[in-house]
This record gives sequence, C-alpha cells and structure tokens, in this order.
Amino acid sequence: MNDDTFARWLCAMPKAELHLHIDGSLQPERLLQLARKNGVSLPYTSIEAVEAAYDFADLQSFLDLYYLGASVLREEEDFYHLMMDYLLRCKAQNIVHAEIMVEPQTYAAQGVAMATIMAGFRRAIDEARAGWGQSVLLILSLLRHLPEDDALATLAAADAFREDFVAIGLASSERDFPPEGFARLYAAAREREYALTAHAGEEGPAANLRTALDLLGVQRIDHGVRCVDDPALVAELARRQVPLTVCPLSNVRLCVFESMAQHNILQLLEAGVMVTVNSDDPAYFGGYLNENFLALAQHLDLGREQAKTLLHNSFAASFLPAREQQRLREQLTQACAAH
Repeated sequence: MNDDTFARWLCAMPKAELHLHIDGSLQPERLLQLARKNGVSLPYTSIEAVEAAYDFADLQSFLDLYYLGASVLREEEDFYHLMMDYLLRCKAQNIVHAEIMVEPQTYAAQGVAMATIMAGFRRAIDEARAGWGQSVLLILSLLRHLPEDDALATLAAADAFREDFVAIGLASSERDFPPEGFARLYAAAREREYALTAHAGEEGPAANLRTALDLLGVQRIDHGVRCVDDPALVAELARRQVPLTVCPLSNVRLCVFESMAQHNILQLLEAGVMVTVNSDDPAYFGGYLNENFLALAQHLDLGREQAKTLLHNSFAASFLPAREQQRLREQLTQACAAH
C-alpha cells in the first residue's frame, strides 16, 4: 500500500503506548512558556533554537537536555499541562491506552513535592478519562544514575500514592549503572506488589537483559534491542513471551542504530519476540507513536499484517487486567475488519 493509505489505516487503528517518559513529551513551546513563567534561565530563546539542540551524540547528551527541560516544571498547573498535552496527542493518534513513566527524582532537585506532581497529573488523567474514555496507567520510574538508596527513598515516598502507580521501572544512563545495582529496590517493589519493568539492552549489553530478568525479576523490558547479540536469549524471550517496548525513532536519534533501515525490530518480530512500538521521548526524537510506525513503513517496508501483530502486542504486553486487555484487542480486531 502507498504511504498515504497506510497512514490513514494506521490512524484508524486503536493502539497502546507502553514506553513514554512524560517529561520527554514536553514540547518546545511549552518548555519556553514554563521557563518564562517560573523564571528559569535556559540557553534557548526560540523554538528553533530548542529544536536545533536535538542533535544527540548518545544517550547522555540527550539526558543532559532532558533534565534541563524538566527543570522548568515547578507547580501543579505545569504538571497538569504536561500530562494533558500528551493525552491530547493520544486522542489525536487513537492511542486508547497509555502507560506513562513518571520520575519524581527528576523534580526533587528543584524541591518539587510528589504531591504537587501527582495532583497535576491526576487532574489531567481524570479529565481525559471523563472526556473521551482515555485509559492511563502510571509507572514509577526510578533513575539509575542516582544511588539505590535514593530510589528506595522515592519508592517509600510513593507509598502515599500507591493507587496511582501500577509498576516500577528503571531509567536513565544504562552503560555505567547495570541492573545488579538495584536488587534491593526491586525486592522492595515486589513486596509492594508492583509490576516490574526496566530499561535494558539499549546502550548496554544483552547481559543486562538477563540480569534484569533473572535478578530483578522484571516482567517486561524497555528497549531490549541488544538481545540480538545473544541468540539463546532471543529464543528465551520468544518462548517466554517477555515483552520488549521498542522505540525506533529514539534508537536512531540516540545512535543505537545508524539508520532506521538498520533497525532490528522486524527481525525480532519474525523470531517470535513480543515486540511493541513506542515513542519514548517524542518531543525530542521526532515523532509520537504513529510517526514511529510510519518510519518503520517507510524504511523497513512494514506491512499491514506485521503492523497488526505489533498493535495486538501493545495490548497483550500492557499491565492492564486480562479482561481489559481482551476488550481492547477485540476492539482492534473489529477496527481491522472494518478497514
């Protein structure tokens, strides 16, 4: 099918996004507006200047800008707008379910309380749910470049908001902070009956996936594309149907792959791994969920049947209850039949 036909079909399909850092959806215009409002000095004075900074050499060069951007968020209203801006994108792109990573440690440096963050997020989520039936789950994402004790303290502080979070995750710089440094954190989260996921195998080796699975006990891996360096691991992921939340545009922007044409997501799909498509930090990486699918169609010749499998995987890999997963998969099946 041609690009326009695929794009129209894709837009009509209900879908889930499982790997989205809410700070990474902060658009340049909102960034500049909040910086002015909150008196935060930035080295950028225009949208064009912000966008020009999106030329990343690696993960760390992105994270430096990411944390600078997040520093403009200070008040409840700021967090409301951050979340609502993304949820409106979900509405526009027919993302009927989103699992969103929230990182309280990012804001602690500015003295922002978790209560402030969550009040803004809750209000936006409640409005979107009431307004158009948006489904949202939140993941408490901890930062691996900070000490494990800091993550444990954040986990304890989140006890007051336990009903808001379905899972914990582990994000930030993977290369120098492997999963084995967070065994106590994941044991504490397991005691609290969180679902468990972690970034692994993005800039780090395939061995990090094995450690995340075997030591941390995760049920889902964020990124995971380096698993191909260990064929036995790929076979195990396929056999166990461990989901990988893959982020194609992110992987290219952060030089995990030199080009989209080199991406291995369809190779993994062909091997039977439960891969999903996600946008990661869409404001920084050039597109939201639909744009990631369209990039795969353009550069890897993603076909409709492959796209259907990826869309079904997005619901099957979610942390939703089985009954809700099935309802959404049936909704997708009906949409496919109608288009």
